[in-house]
Amino acid sequence: MKDELERFPLTGRFLLGRLRHAMAEREKEIFENSIEDVVTFDNDELILERGAICNHSTLLIEGFAIRTISENDQRHVVGVQVPGDFMDLHAFALKRLDHDLVTLGTAKIGRISHERLQQIQQSEPHLARIFWFSTLLDASVHRQWILKLHQLKASRRTAHLLAEIWYRLEHVGLAQPGGFRSPLTQADLADMCGTTPIHMNRSLGELRKSGIAEFRRGRLMCNDRAALEELGDFNPTYLYGEGDLFIGDLVNRVA
Repeated sequence: MKDELERFPLTGRFLLGRLRHAMAEREKEIFENSIEDVVTFDNDELILERGAICNHSTLLIEGFAIRTISENDQRHVVGVQVPGDFMDLHAFALKRLDHDLVTLGTAKIGRISHERLQQIQQSEPHLARIFWFSTLLDASVHRQWILKLHQLKASRRTAHLLAEIWYRLEHVGLAQPGGFRSPLTQADLADMCGTTPIHMNRSLGELRKSGIAEFRRGRLMCNDRAALEELGDFNPTYLYGEGDLFIGDLVNRVA
């Protein structure tokens, strides 16, 4: 991983632990060299507003970002992004998004123009297919969030969300043995889990009292990962990093 990040400092975390193994070295170089603009933010920043015309797509290089929808004076977080995520690749096709894209705390992003993506689509079909996979991976996460919203009560949804973020950060080399650090607040978690800050405070309190985990100032400290995952009914298969849905070399076998 270290060598990968040294050679590709902007794009080295893209699909790590999932489908990066299917990218040829030449494709990695093409992607790295396609990043046309790099921007660093020190605070929360709206980088793409709902309905705005978009002529580029954004890779999250460092930090965290969220997708939000605001209705009836209430914010709903409908997605969370970690380093290596191509956050709005679907804007290449849609041109306007139905949600806002917001960085949290300190973050670094890279932009690639849709004109450049069009060139890649035409000249590098295998790389274009891998980009498509990353967008469909986002859709898989969204489906799982909807499923758990219906299946689980608030405390268990919280456990599922924390387990997922931990797993995704682990993929890109940013997790710790006992948890992770993030700029996420209790309010962010509440808006992700479809509950109120008061109920989120109670949910986190239940996790703490059970001795399973504690979430404080954006940091997850977990004493029993297996128990956290069991409580949240978390099975990482939908993230396509292992299990029955792992791609392996299938993407290279299909024309």
